[in-house]
Amino acid sequence: MSENSKPVQNAPAQKGGKKPESKYPVNMTDTPFPMRGDLAKREPGWVKQWQDKKVYERIRKAAAGRPTFILHDGPPYANGDIHLGHAVNKILKDMVVKSRTMAGYDAPYVPGWDCHGMPIEIQIEKLHGKNLPTAEVLQKARAYALEQIDRQRAGFIRLGVLGEWDNPYMTMAYGNEADELRALGKLLDKGYVYRGLKPVNWCFDCGSALAEAEVEYQDKRDPAIDVGFPFAEEEKLAAAFGLPQLPTMNGFIVIWTTTPWTIPSNQALNVNPEVTYALVQAERDGQPLLLILAQDLVESCLQRFKLEGQVIATTTGDKLEGMRFKHPMFAADPFYDRTSPVYLADYVTTESGTGVVHSAPAYGLEDFISCKAHGMKDDEILKPVMGDGRFASSLPLFGGLTIWEASKPICAALTAAGALFELKMFDHSYMHCWRHKTPIVYRATSQWFAGMDLTPKDGGPTLRETALAGIDKTRFFPDWGQARLHGMIENRPDWTLSRQRQWGVPMAFFIHKETGALHPRTPELLEQVAELIEQNGIDAWQTLDVRALLGDDADIYEKNKDTLDVWFDSGATHQTVLRGSHAQQSQFPADLYLEGSDQHRGWFHSSLLTSSMLNGEPPYKALLTHGFTVDEHGKKMSKSLGNTMAPQKISDTLGADILRLWVASTDYTSELSISEEILKRVTESYRRIRNTLRFLLANTSDFDPAQHAVPVAELFEIDRYAIASMAELQKDIAAHFERYEFHPVVARLQNYCSEDLGGFYLDILKDRLYTSGVESIARRSAQTALWHIAHSLLRVMAPVLSFTAEEAWAVFAGQEAYAKSDETIFTQTLWAFPELPDAQQLLAKYAALREVRADVTKQLEELRASGAIGSSLQAELTIRAFGAKHALLASLDDDLKFVFITSQATVEQAANESEEAVQVTPSEAPKCERCWHYRRDVGHNHEHTGLCGRCVSNLFGAGEARRFA
Repeated sequence: MSENSKPVQNAPAQKGGKKPESKYPVNMTDTPFPMRGDLAKREPGWVKQWQDKKVYERIRKAAAGRPTFILHDGPPYANGDIHLGHAVNKILKDMVVKSRTMAGYDAPYVPGWDCHGMPIEIQIEKLHGKNLPTAEVLQKARAYALEQIDRQRAGFIRLGVLGEWDNPYMTMAYGNEADELRALGKLLDKGYVYRGLKPVNWCFDCGSALAEAEVEYQDKRDPAIDVGFPFAEEEKLAAAFGLPQLPTMNGFIVIWTTTPWTIPSNQALNVNPEVTYALVQAERDGQPLLLILAQDLVESCLQRFKLEGQVIATTTGDKLEGMRFKHPMFAADPFYDRTSPVYLADYVTTESGTGVVHSAPAYGLEDFISCKAHGMKDDEILKPVMGDGRFASSLPLFGGLTIWEASKPICAALTAAGALFELKMFDHSYMHCWRHKTPIVYRATSQWFAGMDLTPKDGGPTLRETALAGIDKTRFFPDWGQARLHGMIENRPDWTLSRQRQWGVPMAFFIHKETGALHPRTPELLEQVAELIEQNGIDAWQTLDVRALLGDDADIYEKNKDTLDVWFDSGATHQTVLRGSHAQQSQFPADLYLEGSDQHRGWFHSSLLTSSMLNGEPPYKALLTHGFTVDEHGKKMSKSLGNTMAPQKISDTLGADILRLWVASTDYTSELSISEEILKRVTESYRRIRNTLRFLLANTSDFDPAQHAVPVAELFEIDRYAIASMAELQKDIAAHFERYEFHPVVARLQNYCSEDLGGFYLDILKDRLYTSGVESIARRSAQTALWHIAHSLLRVMAPVLSFTAEEAWAVFAGQEAYAKSDETIFTQTLWAFPELPDAQQLLAKYAALREVRADVTKQLEELRASGAIGSSLQAELTIRAFGAKHALLASLDDDLKFVFITSQATVEQAANESEEAVQVTPSEAPKCERCWHYRRDVGHNHEHTGLCGRCVSNLFGAGEARRFA
């Protein structure tokens, strides 16, 4: 097959390790495909070659006109070097794309990057200081993102990932920024977008609202306090509890909270309409005292407050509706001299606390909804907490303090007012910012939202209804992803689209300075701004003179300062990329989105919502999720634990193909464990596959299919079986690839190389390959089978072991086929095997034969271990078999000995199964110096005294007669 391959002679080694030239050589051919992969050293050469040859473009040319398969790349964030999670993600995508290409699809791959947002803005602050002019921030952020993309791109290319690397998509590309603004305009036009005051997840360090996906939970220690709100309406309270009058007006309705900082902003109280509440009479400091608590919690509360008391009356929560209570600090400052009404709320429970909840509508979602539902207006809501986490300086008693610092003085003020009944530190799971790892809060601010339950202008289904219907139509790998995403969409609040940042796509609205209303020409103005951004990027909005677009209206309208949530950037790529910048290479909806399992609340989620609003359907037909990388102990990888492994380091020491094989051989549906030890095992299994490949390449190196291929009908039976077996394997592997199952592919490949080939077929074949006549049909039949097997094997392994398959293809293909393939295996589709009418019978026959062989081999091993025979060739077999087993063995006639790798094998009929037996006798015949068989005709030819009859015939005569093996 290759100019470098040549037959070499083989004979037993002499002392000193040198082999003498034998005058009776065997047909041991060689190959330039080395046994040692030296992947770490040699792979960079293949990477360079792929780039120089523009292999990706060659694949596109070869695949043109085939049915398409589109995997849309979820954009990694353009910040920092790639880590193992990135590597897993990109390798999985590459294996999907390559296996779909091999399966006969045109599967382009356009990689992408997420470029706007907070992390880059923070980097610019770190590098260049705070308070830079916006124009400078944008310029520096863009340059920084490009730098990061270049570094990450080099990392991905080194992993053997093929794609449109010289033309990726970037959310900061001017055209994509413009199309994103246009997409926002469409959502506004359709009636999904509104502006309103609402509590959103707020990070004081970011100084901005956060997306759901940017919130994580960590343990936090907070003061849990029981606070009393003094009675204000004596007669109404007495009536509610069915009493003529209260025994004392010194009474409190008691709430429990873990956020003392929200007490200054209290505006209401909540009780459950169906819960029974008790009026408890107690005494404190010698004074009579009344408390209102949920009846079920009276005992635990009194214990907590270190008080004794008894219930003197009960009522249900609904009877307390509208009742007013004084603010606990009413006497400390006129600002707090106000009352809070009781609202009914189903979310109040009696599991813990007091059964009464306090409402600060600016700082709790349920509080906000409840107060709004009871008629509270936006401008009536108290909002003393600023964006940096400090109370406004105008807030009496606590102005200028951060909310966390204020906890102590607030508790002190409550104690002074006699309203603090208990304070205890409390550990609980609390919301934190995923970037800063600092606690975040709900904070009511005026933001832009996509409404989950708004009826759009066309009167169609709501966003929530459309998204849930879309999930039902989507295929999930693994299938539990469906319930997970469904649950998230079913329960999520409205999407906060706006952010208070600089480095992001502007929500380019013009807003009336007094009313806050949008300009009546908003759709037309958005398009004009989009055209400017298309020319000059988002900087165009910053430098835009309002008068240039609005004329005299510039006096009464101002630019909206908000930017779009970065999740909208990536979530709208089905619009900006699939139907925008890369429409030529794409289609909508994409066949597959593939990301880590955290993206159910991230990219999968935002893509589903944007597409549901824009297109009424999901942007994907299927979703695949993979787990995270962990060490061998199941611990998540982190720099602080020192258990991370850099993909670059693995590529530089073991080779990217080892990393790819690890990804493929691990079940990605759960966590992916990696360690030095695990990689050692992967390297071992790589060696087995490589050695098998080398054997195939070496033993077909003098085989030219045009001259030497044996017609199917004339192939030896075991060769036809081997072709049928590989065809079956290829079919199974193709089915696994189609379901995106990679670890069964690797398991099948490893098993095939070590058991089916190494342990059976090739083991049997060596005698025929090495000892038959060079041009004999016996040898050429074997080579024909190996040629088909190698073609198929290289194709099914190429998506996983890309560098190795490419290296082997260059050696194996032969000049003509190599040129026809445009010098890369990745233009090829799965191998088309010749038609074998008896394939199923052969597979069944040889499966049964392998079972018998396993039994016989076991007995031969025992004899070898005892020293009775040196090798299996020294054995002579007699097998007594009954019925079908006898017929099976007898059908191989004289070739039976080759199947067992013994010098002689005969089969006799047994009367029944119980008489079946295997008899092994050490041969007394001499050993042939060439084929090492023990035969009685060794030396019969006087010219060649060391040879047996079949070697004489194979070398100097017509060749031995073989038909089956």
